[in-house]
Amino acid sequence: MFDPALLKPAIIDSFKKLSPRTQWRNPVMFVVYVGSILTTALWLQSLAGKGEAAPGFILAIALWLWFTVLFANFAEALAEGRSKAQAASLRSAKKNVVAKKLSAPRRDAGVTIVDGHSLKKGDIVLVEAGDVIPVDGEVMDGVASVDESAITGESAPVIRESGGDFSSVTGGTRVLSDWIVVKITANPGETFLDRMIAMVEGAKRQKTPNEIALTILLVALTIVFLIVTVTLLPYSLFSVDAAKAGSPISITTLVALLVCLIPTTIGGLLSAIGVAGMSRMMGANVIATSGRAVEAAGDVDVLLLDKTGTITLGNRQASLFIPAPGVSEQQLADAAQLASLADETPEGRSIVVLAKQKFALRERELASHEATFIPFTAQTRMSGIDYDGREIRKGAIDAIRRHIAEQGGEFPEALGKSADEVARRGSTPLLVAEGKRALGVIELKDIVKGGIKERFAELRQMGIKTVMITGDNPLTAAAIAAEAGVDDFLAEATPEAKLKLIRSHQAEGKLVAMTGDGTNDAPALAQADVAVAMNTGTQAAKEAGNMVDLDSNPTKLIEIVEIGKQMLMTRGSLTTFSIANDVAKYFAIIPAAFASTYPQLNALNVMGLNSPASAIMSAVIFNALIIVFLIPLALKGVKYHAKSAAELLRGNLLVYGLGGLLLPFAGIKLIDMLLGSAGLV
Repeated sequence: MFDPALLKPAIIDSFKKLSPRTQWRNPVMFVVYVGSILTTALWLQSLAGKGEAAPGFILAIALWLWFTVLFANFAEALAEGRSKAQAASLRSAKKNVVAKKLSAPRRDAGVTIVDGHSLKKGDIVLVEAGDVIPVDGEVMDGVASVDESAITGESAPVIRESGGDFSSVTGGTRVLSDWIVVKITANPGETFLDRMIAMVEGAKRQKTPNEIALTILLVALTIVFLIVTVTLLPYSLFSVDAAKAGSPISITTLVALLVCLIPTTIGGLLSAIGVAGMSRMMGANVIATSGRAVEAAGDVDVLLLDKTGTITLGNRQASLFIPAPGVSEQQLADAAQLASLADETPEGRSIVVLAKQKFALRERELASHEATFIPFTAQTRMSGIDYDGREIRKGAIDAIRRHIAEQGGEFPEALGKSADEVARRGSTPLLVAEGKRALGVIELKDIVKGGIKERFAELRQMGIKTVMITGDNPLTAAAIAAEAGVDDFLAEATPEAKLKLIRSHQAEGKLVAMTGDGTNDAPALAQADVAVAMNTGTQAAKEAGNMVDLDSNPTKLIEIVEIGKQMLMTRGSLTTFSIANDVAKYFAIIPAAFASTYPQLNALNVMGLNSPASAIMSAVIFNALIIVFLIPLALKGVKYHAKSAAELLRGNLLVYGLGGLLLPFAGIKLIDMLLGSAGLV
């Protein structure tokens, strides 16, 4: 955390941030800043023999007020320094490369060599083996193996190809083999890397709603204490005159009192907590487009989780052919294999392999038979092939039943029962039909991830509802939902159904989080409060989301929620500590300020401090040092436990409320003893 490479720049930045323009952004610390200038002016006045107190005392107060401002600046600079280090590693991936600009979206079109930074949205480029992809884009033609380690940190290459959900490429990544024709989707300065660098550096960091609300509270407290402090001066003058004893309270003491009473601890650390939250998200390999998104993750009420890859291992394999009455198993296997020859999904490949293993069926020569492949879409929810006069389709039960009905066929009741049995086992039934005739069911088996049920139990304890999203039929969805322990499920999900579900939860005042990777997920991602797009997904999905997971791991959504909650907890804990701190400072400074006029107030000197000057000095020093001691907690975050809001509140009040109440008594007394033993007061 305190890396020497980060400490030196942070110290330098702490002094740079002493500019009034920078200090004005934090109202609480701006009051301390003005107090520092005022006490410095009073010290200079005292050197000329016109001081209201001893020059040494005023100088000590002025110095520690400046230290208070510098320590707050240091906390923010250190948090920003960690982000800048992350940004530097990202910037190293942003290379100035030459690009092969094409005159048409074909590999054999005319090529012009241009500077990569001159490319604009809509330009077409050719990227071959060994070339660096110049700018973000969509693959229009070809297929290639791409090294994305500069962006994701993952050394294993990924396949990028035209069509589907793996067509998006990122500038700065390198093509390892083959070639692709890419259509540029970002103008200069607007690429994914540019946005990542800007957000990580915090150049566009805006205060989140919770930060704004907390800042308003802190400003209100500061104004209240400012009014109280200002009224103490005429009150002190009146008291001295009425009691005919003592001396009026000095402006230096009033400034010290004000600084100690206003919530400087949280005021000095608030910005650092927000920057550190973004940094922790980056450490999890997630890029948040705004601090607002990180904060929303901490307030999420409903998690929409894709079944495949999140709840299950996502490697569904064909395990059984169940033929319809009057159809042999080999006939079903033959049709299923034909329908899957162009299906590059793990399920499609496993169907081809199972048919080959069970019946020695080999891939056919399709070119001479005018074969037409029918791709899967989220709307039709089926795929297939038109081959040698045969129309073979495979897909979800309801989709194929509808297809058969449209063809004028009938669906065998016995086959429906077989599909239900498969679904009740938690497997996915895939129906195969030829023309208007149902041929049978393929059973696809998947495995629920180990430990996922316990994670969902933790989320439930935190008051978060989990909803499984799946294209499976309701029976399969219900079986897997029960095994995984989710609270609810949406079966036979379409993009429209996802969008409707999100809106229904939001209409109840709930915040919704989801993940997605395809263009069909974009509307739902745009609607969700926390929308995590997969880096392997399409450009449309990444633009619709407010976070991008570089690891493309859907399970990461749970970790994102925990990071968001940790940031909110850290802010709440330090606010509680900061406000509780005021009690001890009150007992230190008030008796010291008025004891000469009202000796009875010495009864409030419960800490037995050496002298009024020592009491005021000790409180100011403690007020500054506590910021330094809490910097690691602000940057690392309060340790998060999966508990209900009521339990977290009780724990927070006990540790940070009671701790904030008692610790200053011990700290101020210790500083007072050290000052006394050193003969400084």
